[in-house]
Amino acid sequence: MVILVSMVLHELAHGLVAYWLGDNTAKDDGRLTLNPLKHLDPVMSFLIPIMMFMSGGPIFGGAKPVPVNTSKLKHGPWGMALVAIAGPLTNFILAFVGFLIGTWTGALQVMDGGLYYTTGLWGIIIAEFVLVNLGFGVFNLIPIPPLDGSRVLYAIAPDAVRNVMDGMERWGIIVVMLVVIVFPSFLSVVMGGAVSGILSGFSWFTHLF
Repeated sequence: MVILVSMVLHELAHGLVAYWLGDNTAKDDGRLTLNPLKHLDPVMSFLIPIMMFMSGGPIFGGAKPVPVNTSKLKHGPWGMALVAIAGPLTNFILAFVGFLIGTWTGALQVMDGGLYYTTGLWGIIIAEFVLVNLGFGVFNLIPIPPLDGSRVLYAIAPDAVRNVMDGMERWGIIVVMLVVIVFPSFLSVVMGGAVSGILSGFSWFTHLF
């Protein structure tokens, strides 16, 4: 349920920002909704995660990408960057809200950059909520097409880099899967470090008040 909620809100954020920037493609496709059935993809949301789980590999999956017509978006590549960053930013906001609730209720605490729950089921749920959303946010900022980080990089990159990224677009998801499968330890270290740093930032901020 935590993954489902986090994934749906991530995709909804993409669609809403695209709509605000002039592209009604997601709206016409019925994606501006909290209905998870509109966002789930049979292959990415079910088949691949199940196959990865059964094979003993790292769990990997995703939702159905929100359709965006870049020709309708205001501000060109910068508009697409705003659409892209809306998803991870939503996950970071959700994680921060969950962190605040967890720490203020005494269910969570941060020690040595790690998140620990101090109560029973409630602590487990809120800890998973924070960690899942941080994981979604950090992973999607990897600058490999079609992940959201690549859209942000595209907006600031020179033409030569953009040409390479355009060429990768068709096969990018395969590259992402290979990174997850072939370099799980490296990816775990990078993401773990990023998540730990963000948790420390959350903790520092909450101690200001």
